[in-house]
Amino acid sequence: MCILVRYHLLPSSLVLLTLLLASTMGCIQSISCKPRIRRENIVVYEVSASIDQCPTVIEENSPIVLRYKTPYFRASAGIVMPPVPRNETWVVGWIQACTQMEFYNTYGDIGMSSWELPELREGRAKAISDSDGVSYPWYGNTTETVTLTGPTSKPSHLTVSMNDNFYPSVTWAVPISNSNTPMLSHISRDQSFITWLVAINSVTKERIVLQTVRWRMRVDIAVDPDMPLGSRASLVGRPHQEQPHILNYQEPIPPNALGRPNANDAQVLMWRPRRGAPLVVIPPK
Repeated sequence: MCILVRYHLLPSSLVLLTLLLASTMGCIQSISCKPRIRRENIVVYEVSASIDQCPTVIEENSPIVLRYKTPYFRASAGIVMPPVPRNETWVVGWIQACTQMEFYNTYGDIGMSSWELPELREGRAKAISDSDGVSYPWYGNTTETVTLTGPTSKPSHLTVSMNDNFYPSVTWAVPISNSNTPMLSHISRDQSFITWLVAINSVTKERIVLQTVRWRMRVDIAVDPDMPLGSRASLVGRPHQEQPHILNYQEPIPPNALGRPNANDAQVLMWRPRRGAPLVVIPPK
């Protein structure tokens, strides 16, 4: 059974009072003050971030590849946006970036394949966008975002949510070999992310970071290639993931987290033999 862990930052009973105070700030001395959306006018409540308390599932259905499916990272939040002025459009939603990735598939004493993000590996970027590749800078454009187009005459109550997991394929045989002989002996993956809840003015590009979440996903699988298909691989190490951290401060969003390329397009598959020079198997897109 999966257990969802929730973190409540602001009791819903305080939302109305907070909104009332926020809506009147800056307007006391003027009957016709010009409305402007600021961080202090936006109410964020019932923020949750969790990773399902289920182990990674290993699939050995194919004679070509092993597949594994990790538990889901999930995030959601309620937001109350103040009235949006005329000629303004605001989008509220989730932006995610990868900040660290180690992904090694070992093939006995022959060598290993490695999915890498060169800009992260070489220190040329602090984070790489994890957008769906279409909705930049957003993680997605369904439940992940809500768009508000002004003018709106009253506060808007929004809910945005997202989820993420890993479901890759790893070849049983050495990826640069013409042989189909199973040689895979170990899979190790350790990847870290920052997920931001953000409001962006589509006209001025002003960004307001509302919440920051850090999370990490790790996978450790031992493989005996000499065993029959269906009984080769097993999880080792901790069965459950560390839960995400909802920060009590907001981290800035690095430029590479906002645009192309996303992590899927930027990653490269390397073959690193025990002896000899590394080889690019799949270049970045």
